[in-house]
Amino acid sequence: MEQKRYTIRNAKPKEFAKLGKLMVKVYSQLEGFPKEAEQPNYYKMLANIGELTNCPKTELLVVVSPDNKIVGGVVYFGDMKYYGSGGTATQEQNASGFRLLAVDTMERGFGIGKLLTNECIRKAVDNKHSQIIIHSTEAMKIAWKMYENIGFKRSEDLDFMQGELPVFGFRLFL
Repeated sequence: MEQKRYTIRNAKPKEFAKLGKLMVKVYSQLEGFPKEAEQPNYYKMLANIGELTNCPKTELLVVVSPDNKIVGGVVYFGDMKYYGSGGTATQEQNASGFRLLAVDTMERGFGIGKLLTNECIRKAVDNKHSQIIIHSTEAMKIAWKMYENIGFKRSEDLDFMQGELPVFGFRLFL
């Protein structure tokens, strides 16, 4: 398998809509994940992903392929009060988080998810935070192994329900 050289950086405002479309596409294709009709506000947030950058210490990161195509993205939160999940995560202190990690289905298997995760960890370390928090669902279980291999541990105290959907918390102490 050829090794591609990807670039990771902050998304430019002109790229927000394109990344929003990618996120809607990726999440809507997850088997077992609620569809747009079931959670329209969630999909609206995905489509308008760039709006999250209006929150302090919040960054929208993208991975760009050698041919300058956006192939993945994630939202990094340097202040958990803007994290926007259910449960107790928004009250965590001395913590960073990331949500809404998405990789283009045509680009899976090249380490893009790990690249995004490691960049968020680097940012948390740079912010001198003691932990980084994430959430996932059963539909995203394929990513759980990657997170666990990096060192994330399940944290049931961070779990919550998003409508009918159980959402599972993970934590990495830095």
